[in-house]
Amino acid sequence: MPRTAYLRARLGRSTRLSGFGRSTRLSGFGSYRAATVRKRFSPQAARRAGCFLLALISLAACNRGAEKQVAVIPKSTSNVYWIAVHAGAVAAGEQYKLRIVWDGPPQETDYSRQVEIVDSMIARHVDGIAVAATERDVLGQSLDRAAGENIPVTVFDSGVNSKNYLSFVATDNFAAGQMAGRELGQLLNGTGTVAEVMHAPGSQSTMERERGFEDAMAHGFPKIQIVAKNFSMGDRAKAMAVSEDLLSAHPDLNGIFASSEPSSVGSSQALKARRLSGKVKLVAFDSSEGMIQDLEGGTISALIVQDPFTMGFKAVETLAQKFAGKTPEKKIDLPATVVTRDNMQQPQIHKLLYPEISKYLK
Repeated sequence: MPRTAYLRARLGRSTRLSGFGRSTRLSGFGSYRAATVRKRFSPQAARRAGCFLLALISLAACNRGAEKQVAVIPKSTSNVYWIAVHAGAVAAGEQYKLRIVWDGPPQETDYSRQVEIVDSMIARHVDGIAVAATERDVLGQSLDRAAGENIPVTVFDSGVNSKNYLSFVATDNFAAGQMAGRELGQLLNGTGTVAEVMHAPGSQSTMERERGFEDAMAHGFPKIQIVAKNFSMGDRAKAMAVSEDLLSAHPDLNGIFASSEPSSVGSSQALKARRLSGKVKLVAFDSSEGMIQDLEGGTISALIVQDPFTMGFKAVETLAQKFAGKTPEKKIDLPATVVTRDNMQQPQIHKLLYPEISKYLK
């Protein structure tokens, strides 16, 4: 019998190997005929190799499963406040061995985009979600879906009209608004006219600040009259236009309270454009490099500063506690701080104004 016929009769057409299925290609070895593989590997060796590969696959799966994913969804990604929140979230992720997935809408008034992002994270089956609601009513159904999927949600910065959340981490915004009112009232010696450059309708956090400001004015400074209130819609350019309109309509205006970073930046720009720096007292909210410069230069009289780094850290920390089988506090209030030219160089104030962003965001 010819040699080729002899080999065909001995081997047949099958190349099936026990433990490897039909494939005769092994990673790192290239393609072999079944006869060659049989010659080099005994059935016992093949079984051992199969068990080893299965063990490696199982170990890799365990390692992937050990790193839980937490989606952190801010109101927007367009100003330094949210960048500081991001840094705090990453710091908590490093401490608690969590993977942070950061995504948010470009603008704070892009409500539908934030809903899309939250829903996409639920569809991805992330292990937990931390979200700062752009609008208090729009996320209700999304939070219901997350609860149905057993995905814990921590709400931070701004509240929602829902009970389906694990914890709420935020500045005590009503108290912060009262701080702003007291500061502006004292700057005006208890008399005069003021205006509010507000943020946007439905933003729970800024609405609380505005309510606190008005409460402080009504109860502590009855001789100060609030003559105008306008929204900036979270846009610096619009805030500047709104502020210029206020200054034109009320040429004797004595003070302005701006309830968010975009509102504050726009108001400050309007005062500088009208050469009213220091003449119209501006109490601003949050901080940025430009706002700090305007505080030093006298255009801004005082800043009401939050701690966004700690807020991001605490929001992620509550989810880490949940993963560890603990029950975090239902509500975590973070205090605001009044910053002026007189105290801005104090170490604890300096840390608030210049959080460790570059250490965590490369």
